Amino acid sequence: MVDVQVVGPEVERSGEVLTPEALQFVGTLQHLFGASRDELLAARARRRQAIADGEPLDFLAETADVRSGDWQVPPPPPGLTRRRVEITGPTEPKMAINALNCGADVWLADLEDANTPHWHNVVTGQLVLKDAVRGSLEFTSPEGKHYAVRPDAVLPTIVPRPRGWHLDERHLLVDGDPVVGALVDAGLYLFHNAQAQLDRGSGPYFYLPKMESHLEARLWADVFVHCERELGLPRGSIRATMLVETIPAAFEMEELLYELREHATGLNAGRWDYLFSVVKVFRDAGPEFVLPDRSAVTMTAPMMRAYTQALVATCHRRGAMAIGGMAAQIPSRRDAEANERALAKVREDKTREAGDGFDGSWVAHPDLVPVCREVFERVLGTADNQLGAWQDVQVTREQLLDVAGVPGERTEAGLRANVEVGIRYLAAWLAGNGAVGIHGLMEDAATAEISRSQVWQWLRGGVVLDTGETVTPELVHRVIEEEVAGIGELDRLEDARRLFEQVALAEDFPDFLTLPAYSLID
Repeated sequence: MVDVQVVGPEVERSGEVLTPEALQFVGTLQHLFGASRDELLAARARRRQAIADGEPLDFLAETADVRSGDWQVPPPPPGLTRRRVEITGPTEPKMAINALNCGADVWLADLEDANTPHWHNVVTGQLVLKDAVRGSLEFTSPEGKHYAVRPDAVLPTIVPRPRGWHLDERHLLVDGDPVVGALVDAGLYLFHNAQAQLDRGSGPYFYLPKMESHLEARLWADVFVHCERELGLPRGSIRATMLVETIPAAFEMEELLYELREHATGLNAGRWDYLFSVVKVFRDAGPEFVLPDRSAVTMTAPMMRAYTQALVATCHRRGAMAIGGMAAQIPSRRDAEANERALAKVREDKTREAGDGFDGSWVAHPDLVPVCREVFERVLGTADNQLGAWQDVQVTREQLLDVAGVPGERTEAGLRANVEVGIRYLAAWLAGNGAVGIHGLMEDAATAEISRSQVWQWLRGGVVLDTGETVTPELVHRVIEEEVAGIGELDRLEDARRLFEQVALAEDFPDFLTLPAYSLID
């Protein structure tokens, strides 16, 4: 028996998911794999320091045989062969029901960047998933409005995204120490839902975030094999799509798929976390790695094109699905002109992805599902995916690292946008909401990460803005004062301001802002 303690506050219905058996299952995962996770985090730090000391980031010589080998991952499992539209969102009851009713192919049930890890959210998220799997999810708002899954709805495949390897869950202790958050999220979901999903002709599927090395994928594979054995699941029934959202992972896409192999389904290409990783990894590398305004770094920038083309080619060469990035626009039902501008942007972005060979893409709002579907069906026709049609693109190290080739300026408006959006998001996150509508876009923690990272980078790099001003601590403090004054009344605003100042102005770059932020929540 493993010594497992729940030290979080009481949550309604928690006894349905925090059963003694489920807690033992999660506790055993921590006992078996927690130390390996710790070593992988230490390896991340060593690798980043080696890059800072001049070691080049490149494709790994020791895994050349993997890249040249003749191997493929298994075919897509039931429910994941056709993934034209995937809707992302937190496991908050109302948003979960809207996602299940919207007609998407996949619901990415986000326990990570779109979720503040309040203990209430962690437990409620598992309850929402348990009810959603069994078709019993319903919700009545404080105002008395009732939400339920439509009886005639064609339900999307449910794919949770657990927290990244770097986050702990301090409300659940094993031998007095916090459990790895990813093991809590994945372990509870598998214990309660894996067999139920298989019985319904689907399966226990995941999105895996923020990996920086194929060895981190290997750890997930070890976790999955153990879980299948302990839960009596068929070998290889747990399947996962990995997000390639760090610059080190972009050099190990083949290896990520190879390590997960029988459990692999695909790769996903994002933007904000990827750019955040570029800043983090190359924060000591000089002016050629200083990005322009984040709004200027689109997926058509040369380095981003290289990254996405490499991802599609890698996936299809190995029989895996390639899933595109987020359409974060929130359509307006009151302003027809603004709505059409938003939809045009989505069409343009998804047309590029479909033409590049992606098999599907993400949206953040139910109203975008028909737009994304129409674009992909125009390209794919009746085919489920584009696995059989691909070009063997060869992307070089220089192309992936061509930060200097990204067009765009460094502007005062860009600085102000980073400060204002970053602080607005953090205030909402601290208050318990990890998916936040800001200026017509649905933002999650990745937006706050790139926002504060860019302020930090511009400050350390002495960037000169379009106004002629140099980014200094004094300028950043003044902009923060002015932007906070413009925000007005907002719950947790002062806490968010202090946190943003802490992570944007620190002498040393904090690896994740959610780590200091976690200490400020229940």
